[in-house]
Amino acid sequence: MGRLKMAMRGATAAAAAFVCAAAMAAGGPPDFTGVWTSADGASGRPGGNAVQAPPMKPEARRRHDAFNELVGPTGDTPGGVCLGAGMPAVLLGAGGYPMEIIQRPGQVTMIFELHGEIRRIYIGERNMPEADRVPGRNGYSSGRWEGDTLVVETDNLVEQLDQRSTPHSATATIVERFRLDGKDAQGRRVLVADVTMNDPEFYTAPVVFTRRWAEVPDGHLLPYECNEELWFDRIESLAKKAGVGIP
Repeated sequence: MGRLKMAMRGATAAAAAFVCAAAMAAGGPPDFTGVWTSADGASGRPGGNAVQAPPMKPEARRRHDAFNELVGPTGDTPGGVCLGAGMPAVLLGAGGYPMEIIQRPGQVTMIFELHGEIRRIYIGERNMPEADRVPGRNGYSSGRWEGDTLVVETDNLVEQLDQRSTPHSATATIVERFRLDGKDAQGRRVLVADVTMNDPEFYTAPVVFTRRWAEVPDGHLLPYECNEELWFDRIESLAKKAGVGIP
């Protein structure tokens, strides 16, 4: 029975992949599936620089400055405790680390090698009822196709003062427009995202930036498990407390 279920699951996945490929061949949406690396400079940010956000409102600026004064002396960051960057910082903070996109008709999944962070963009009937959507650092992302452009709307975010270039309130909303933009000098496909974050609680105007990636032919993501170092440190601490060597 177990083998039968596995075979049926494999057949279902193969059928879904066939349907997706057939739809694209028949003039459906473009396929973003693949591994992509930054085409924006070494830092992974447009032009290699941080986003030039509009002025923050006085209370938001006061709270953000107070947060930076708190963590500044120690250099603490979310990544230091294996916490993902969250939206929209995840689009900017991966630097030279690649991301993988897995696309199927009802869902686009983005896997970032840095911290193994994952975004799931639901399309059509795959979307959860609004009452079931759980707020988080990446929020809830709903997508739709407008011709060859994937439009993604994200809400259900939590307040994130720890984002360097794009701190925001819990009421922030983000719209991304993903599209293919020809090929680069090396013949690799180029993926572009035009991003707009609206957060009237924090900013005097929308935060707007553009992000570019180049495809890595036959690319693979490597494991990124920062919790492993914390585990090793814990075992070392226990061994010292017990006065024994590490097994």
